Amino acid sequence: MDNAPLLFQLPDDDTLYRALLERDPAYDGFAFVGVKSTGVFCRLTCAARKPKRENTVFFSSIKACVEAGFRACLRCRPLEQTGAQEPLVKQLLALLEHNADKRWYEGDLIELGFDPSTVRRAFKRHFGVTFLEMARLRRIGEGMQQLAGGASVIDAQISASFDSDSGFRSAFTRLLGQPPSNLRGRELLKADWLQTPIGVMLAVADAQALHLLEFFDRPALATELKRLQEHTGSTIGFGRFAPIDQIESELRRFFAGESASFTTPLALNASAFTRTVWQALRAIPPGVTRSYAEVASSIGSASAVRAVARANGANQIAIVIACHRVIGSDGSLTGYGGGLWRKRWLLEHERRLYAQVQARQHLRADEPVAG
Repeated sequence: MDNAPLLFQLPDDDTLYRALLERDPAYDGFAFVGVKSTGVFCRLTCAARKPKRENTVFFSSIKACVEAGFRACLRCRPLEQTGAQEPLVKQLLALLEHNADKRWYEGDLIELGFDPSTVRRAFKRHFGVTFLEMARLRRIGEGMQQLAGGASVIDAQISASFDSDSGFRSAFTRLLGQPPSNLRGRELLKADWLQTPIGVMLAVADAQALHLLEFFDRPALATELKRLQEHTGSTIGFGRFAPIDQIESELRRFFAGESASFTTPLALNASAFTRTVWQALRAIPPGVTRSYAEVASSIGSASAVRAVARANGANQIAIVIACHRVIGSDGSLTGYGGGLWRKRWLLEHERRLYAQVQARQHLRADEPVAG
């Protein structure tokens, strides 16, 4: 769930999902649901067939829905409902719906008898984006789908109704943060939230591997996501690939105290040295800690303690790449991107898990041998 306005704090997602099932009007205009399996967002009172819980994500604004890549439901029409009290908004939404391929300019609004400044303020007030931005987002979405399917930039440009290649590239880069050529033939990265006993985590993956696993309240998360997009040349949308399902299952076993083994394929987006450090972190057994100096020595770079510390801090796959098992030479916890309280919790949890494994092994060793 995204951050709600201070004047209206949304309840937890389970409460919102119940409201969705019951079509509770109490949250109309304050909460919206994005359906990851269809890519649309709805009001909670939508009469459409209800999605599964795991396919939903809740937002406190239409702007958040649009920026997350969801399009408005054609059944409950959340855009129209939100702006229904303002005639110019209702009229322009209808025009946008019936002219989805049109390239809109301020001059078009003037010809229709609208004041562009009034329209801009009205759409920003209701939706958080201007009318012209909303129109461009719809057209860019068409082009993005074409590119992701392997189409050429020129074909995507035509599909998105742009006259010039430069105009398409400029609009695409401005709205999505990368040039269209970077997306051609690529599957988008997909992201989803994972619930854990110590907080919500965000997992990002492509079809082959997990790229990021971080606690959602980590201060550096936005920077990490931007760096990931730059490194992969891809955008991030809501949804799931198989690696997210796998890591969710493995995390569930980890937090239940059943296993500390992770076999989810990882995409290590880093330099060769940093990848070497990360592999060394993965080799630290659960229930055991190492100092930065010990990690440096283990990779044959005893003098590179500071570089090891930087690589440790650059880890983007929490828990699996066990940066939390690295402590100061004096035994202090030092830093942790997810917060020191989580680092302490993880170390204590793994010590208990290690003790349980050892106890089970002793029990098996003490069992009499048959025959």
